Amino acid sequence: MQTVTSRDGSRIAYDRLGEGPAVILVGGALSYRKFNKMEQLAKLLAERCTVVNYDRRGRGDSTEVKPFALEREIEDIAVLIEAEGGSASL
Repeated sequence: MQTVTSRDGSRIAYDRLGEGPAVILVGGALSYRKFNKMEQLAKLLAERCTVVNYDRRGRGDSTEVKPFALEREIEDIAVLIEAEGGSASL
């Protein structure tokens, strides 16, 4: 597990697998990176890509500075993209 710190101080936990162009997996509302299907997808994509499988704020190993706002979720993705060199697909 790796972490990055979002703009508001929330810690965003993620796993990084594979090599190649970066792909960030954005799970559903109740999803987190250790759900079986998310891990399976990450492993399949890792055969050709660098996969960032992360816990959305307030889920899994990620923290959340309240109050929740959609803009904070976007900032979380931006910091993950920055950690991968400034370019990624979602």
